[in-house]
Amino acid sequence: MTGATGFVGGEALAHALTQGHEVIALTRRPQTVRAGVKWIEGTLDDSPALDMLVTGADAVLHIAGAVNAPDRAGFEAANGKGTANVIAAMHRRGTRRLVHVSSLAARERQLSDYGWWKALAEQHVRASALDWTMVRPPAIYGGGDRDLHELFAMAQKGFVPLPPGGRLSVIEVSDLARLLVLLGADRDLSIGQTYEVDDATPTGWTHRDFARAIGTAVGRDHVLSVALPAPLVRLGAHIDKLLRGNKARLTPDRARYMCHPDWVARPDMAPPPVLWTPQVPTGQGLAATVAAYRAKGWL
Repeated sequence: MTGATGFVGGEALAHALTQGHEVIALTRRPQTVRAGVKWIEGTLDDSPALDMLVTGADAVLHIAGAVNAPDRAGFEAANGKGTANVIAAMHRRGTRRLVHVSSLAARERQLSDYGWWKALAEQHVRASALDWTMVRPPAIYGGGDRDLHELFAMAQKGFVPLPPGGRLSVIEVSDLARLLVLLGADRDLSIGQTYEVDDATPTGWTHRDFARAIGTAVGRDHVLSVALPAPLVRLGAHIDKLLRGNKARLTPDRARYMCHPDWVARPDMAPPPVLWTPQVPTGQGLAATVAAYRAKGWL
């Protein structure tokens, strides 16, 4: 597993262990000993570490990737070259099964560097001749997430600025993690498939309705949400970059794809119900996310 120390990967690791799997996981820095986990220190450009990671594995869950990066090279290293390096290691060591985490952003590669390199990573996977399955998650939320955390913090204050009108899909992180682990063990239904997943909300959420749902979760009866025009969103991204530098959450790259009107998962690309369906109702998941944030002192 790559990305096991991150938000999605950490949840997938925990779920895999509860299912009785033994996990070999890549890490950039030393980790504490954990039953059922063999840590391999290295990065996605470290061929010896990747060889150790995939040797003898029944499946590789490639979850690591950059959602934010200061420039195109950062996305290239994590999302493009990193995926190619994992595939090369699997070929060297004869490991066949690959579950690759992509993004809905790959559908619209022209909008952002992030989407461009996610789409290129998908091309690497399709050309690999491995037994692959790809998953394109939408916006992912949960108690360990920093990217959507600011929406919760703003909703608690009663005001949420939104992108221009449009719709989005969301998924709770444990639902996504459960799917990834299931796919690692699946040998029949999913090989050669690209799945788009969500919380099973028909036609997704409007930005305003999702902001209201977050407001309910934080205990606000009324949240003022304002759809900002695209130029203002892009201006906000430049201001965030000036204020927080490489730690900015709203980067110019992210602003470009946030303003796209359709980030709804396609029902015809959903996993077959016999394999997986989401189990976490969004209202319940958002409430649990708020509880986790408050336990950590984030809200």
